[in-house]
Amino acid sequence: MSGPTEMPTEEFSRIPPAPSARSAPAPPGRRSRWRPPWLLVGLLALLLFVGGAVYAVAPLWHPLPAPAVELTLPRAMAIPGKAPRLPWPRAGQAMVSVEGLGTLGTSGGSKPMPIGSVAKVMTAYVILTEYPLAVGEPGPELTVSAEQAAAYPAELARGESLVEVRAGEVITERQALQAVLLPSANNMARILAAWDSGSVAAFVEKMNATAARLGMSRTHYTDPSGLDPGTVSTARDQVVLAGEAMALPAFAEIVKQERATLPVAGVVRNYNELVGRDGVVGIKTGSTDEAGGCLVFAAVVDVGGRKLTVVGAVLGQPGANTPIQLDRVFAVTRSLLRSTAAALDVHTLVEAGEQVATVRGPLGTGTTINAVEKVEVVGWPGLKVRLDAQIPAVPSRIAAGTEHGRVTFRAGGGEPVGSALRTGVDLEPPSTWERIRHHR
Repeated sequence: MSGPTEMPTEEFSRIPPAPSARSAPAPPGRRSRWRPPWLLVGLLALLLFVGGAVYAVAPLWHPLPAPAVELTLPRAMAIPGKAPRLPWPRAGQAMVSVEGLGTLGTSGGSKPMPIGSVAKVMTAYVILTEYPLAVGEPGPELTVSAEQAAAYPAELARGESLVEVRAGEVITERQALQAVLLPSANNMARILAAWDSGSVAAFVEKMNATAARLGMSRTHYTDPSGLDPGTVSTARDQVVLAGEAMALPAFAEIVKQERATLPVAGVVRNYNELVGRDGVVGIKTGSTDEAGGCLVFAAVVDVGGRKLTVVGAVLGQPGANTPIQLDRVFAVTRSLLRSTAAALDVHTLVEAGEQVATVRGPLGTGTTINAVEKVEVVGWPGLKVRLDAQIPAVPSRIAAGTEHGRVTFRAGGGEPVGSALRTGVDLEPPSTWERIRHHR
């Protein structure tokens, strides 16, 4: 039996060793590709998805801005129409004002000028502020001295406006004021001044102090009657005083009277012949050579069922004597009053349901705020009107027709008038989708 065949050693050495898997080189021209693990791919996809979702809902994390309110009416306006032109006098000064509203205008400048017996308005005002009277109340008594009675003949000879007095005559405060304000008694103005302050000079100091307190900066009194041409004022200052005096019930009652009865003088008549006509309820005439014809007046006019008091002053109307001067001042006053009454009317500022403000919510949402009632004011074309809207912060959700705030108007210096406010359409916050879509 033969044994294994032996390969020659030389042949065996020529056979190359088998290559190992680790060290075998890749075939020429081919490279292996790297394949990421599936777990990493999934993680990246998840991150991209989450990032997109966060980006989409990011707006939902931020609070929406509060709705903003914007007025659609101006805060300052004027009653529409052409401003009235009053028939002002060619000479002297004049002013017309409506209490609670303001001044319709003035003429003749503001230089102080003599005012004659119009000065007695201040005399009566000082007395009544120191010794107030209720309507119809007689008040304290005063006695005419022998010296005051003895001065009467000389005063009469000078042509002064007087009431007859006698020594020892007892007269009430109310009767003394009637003598001063109706027949314009100079002597009774001096008697009242001395009774109040101890002397005429001391009383005149009170008159000037009162004028300063009331802001009558262009007024100076030198006597309680106005006979002295050194007593000067302006139409504007006298309108200021007239408004204050007419607020005293006893003063307003007396100047409205056409006549009164005094202890010695008997029946006396009011020099102001306009009282009782064209709504005139006072106040005081004045006339001297230096002052001309003067009148401070008050009248009540009806405007749409509302009573308004017109106060004015006309100074320095020319004329050869008192009757002519007063006739001219009465004629000017009648024209001014009629023109003023014609200029006054009721004006509608806002109709019921009219829009007052716009509410702008986020992302185009919004509503309106409208007046519940019609708002009217009394005045004249051109009179300034101020608007004040009290509108609380508007929530993001509010139903249509919800009362929300109030609007008020003030014409001139008058009392405010207004209306409640309510919303127009529903105000809803934007939906989630609208917020996301807007962000995209």
